[in-house]
Amino acid sequence: MSARYAIGIDLGTTHSALSYVDLEASDGETTAHGVLPVPQLTAPGTVESLPLLPSFLYLPHPDELAPGELALPWNNESSGDGGGASDTAVAGEMARSRGATTPIRLVSSAKSWLCHPGVDRRAAILPSDAPEEVTRVSPLEASTRYLQHLRRAWDSAHPEAPFDQQQVTVTIPASFDPGARELTAEAARNAGYTSANLLEEPQAALYSWIQGSGGAWRKQVKAGDIVLVVDVGGGTSDFSLIAILERDGKLEPHRVAVGDHILLGGDNMDLALAHLVARKLAANGTQLDAWQMRALTYGCRGAKEHLLADANATTWPIVVPSRGSKLIGGSIRTELTRDEVTTFITDGFFPRVEASARPATRTRAGLTQLGLPYAHDAAVTRHLAAFLARQAGATAELEGFEGRVAPEHSFLHPSAVLFNGGVFKSDILARRVMDTINDWLYMEGAEGARMLEGADLDLAVARGAAYYSYARRGGGVRIRGGTARSYYVGVESSMPAIPGMEPPIQALCVAPFGMEEGSELELPGQELGLVVGEPVHFRFFGSTTRRQDSIGEVLDFWGPDELQELNEIQATLPLEGRNPGDVVQVKLHALATEAGTLELAAVAQDGQRWRVEFDVRNAPDHS
Repeated sequence: MSARYAIGIDLGTTHSALSYVDLEASDGETTAHGVLPVPQLTAPGTVESLPLLPSFLYLPHPDELAPGELALPWNNESSGDGGGASDTAVAGEMARSRGATTPIRLVSSAKSWLCHPGVDRRAAILPSDAPEEVTRVSPLEASTRYLQHLRRAWDSAHPEAPFDQQQVTVTIPASFDPGARELTAEAARNAGYTSANLLEEPQAALYSWIQGSGGAWRKQVKAGDIVLVVDVGGGTSDFSLIAILERDGKLEPHRVAVGDHILLGGDNMDLALAHLVARKLAANGTQLDAWQMRALTYGCRGAKEHLLADANATTWPIVVPSRGSKLIGGSIRTELTRDEVTTFITDGFFPRVEASARPATRTRAGLTQLGLPYAHDAAVTRHLAAFLARQAGATAELEGFEGRVAPEHSFLHPSAVLFNGGVFKSDILARRVMDTINDWLYMEGAEGARMLEGADLDLAVARGAAYYSYARRGGGVRIRGGTARSYYVGVESSMPAIPGMEPPIQALCVAPFGMEEGSELELPGQELGLVVGEPVHFRFFGSTTRRQDSIGEVLDFWGPDELQELNEIQATLPLEGRNPGDVVQVKLHALATEAGTLELAAVAQDGQRWRVEFDVRNAPDHS
């Protein structure tokens, strides 16, 4: 059976959502689309269908809830999904609300943990600070649960069009490295997604804007425009640059750059607000412990979302539960005002800085708690300034852009800005970013950038992913660009031992910038020896700025901002009739899959292939 729908899944840090395009009722840029209301528990025994599925997983005590209180419309259906220790886990709105009062049983930010290279993301480590009696889950399993919930919701609502027969796209941050991309694809497979594609979230936001314009997007942008997508979500700040080209008389969006992975978003703002409230309480003699601080953080998240989204709301109450037996009577009650939230977040996270500003760094302590590697600098605008400066020459050789970048420009000049992410529900924050960017442009004698209107901040990513699934079948508009980075393997130089000096490392380009989906490239003239029967490790690097390096090119030197070390890659070659320890001569092949992942293969002279896997369990340590 051919697909009836193109489905888009936003697997978000704070919320997830499912949108779709009816393929039979769509034609060209005119699409029949919608958003699936997702049934979920909002209270014990109460199921409601909401447009968003909060990306939270609550792990109840075995005696906390009766089996009937966990029933969902599909509980009695044969899903074919395997069981596990967390079969009673609750995803969605009830998880978020119940976890606010019992945070030690709440899994949050699973998506941020999924891309954390410093932990085993397949290990049961969440909640990270839960006591031993709480059953934990892995970041991979939590992500699988959200995806699984959305699949079951679809199949329950559309039995005539089974999910596994539709065209499905799942979104990821543009800054995800190959290991995190592969883990997301694995979570989708574990959730029963038979053939899901991956799409970067900033691209999805632009796709949604194109779809929502009903074809009028060509009146808002023109050939030569550079669109900056600023996506600040629950866990990350993601930046992308998309140039508008004209080919054969038609406008064509072309992604030219993405930012580095910046763990800075709504979660940081929630924590900052919690500390603000805690200081107010401490001034009145009330000291909170670590457990109460977690509950306060979740309370501040709700206050932030309501106060930023509703211009008429002036205050929002916050209740922090007591640790004693009189839970309600001992609760601590306070509030946040809209002025406090907007001023604190605007000045702390979106300060007006100069274009030359850069994120601050600090020396880390020798010992640190196991946690997410948050950005050291909370100022999104400083990270944005650094991104635009790194990409100053990103369009220098792009068709139709030759000669437009002046040598005196210290950063790439965007002409239009598209915002995405729930943070920008506040016009104050979007306007602050626009004013800051336009200050930078004014100081370099450039025209001000304009804000693209019509963005759907809650559902843009899911809608855009569905539109992309539709566009892949030949309808609508495609954004071009290929891989967002060039990738390199470290090769240790052969040299005699010298006291106090490590052998220098060269960087061998294995996948060039802009490598098209579905293409496979062989490293020319480079033969390597791989040991069979034993794991072999490689150091792995990526670059968002070196656009001219071709596959097989070897770098002896590079600047500190040119290459960033990523996860290791490893291969364990089966013996295949050989003896353990034998060395097989192979060439490396790079494949940019149609699904949106990068694969490396070792190919022997006789054509035998072995997959070179990204090590997604441990971070490289080459300090």
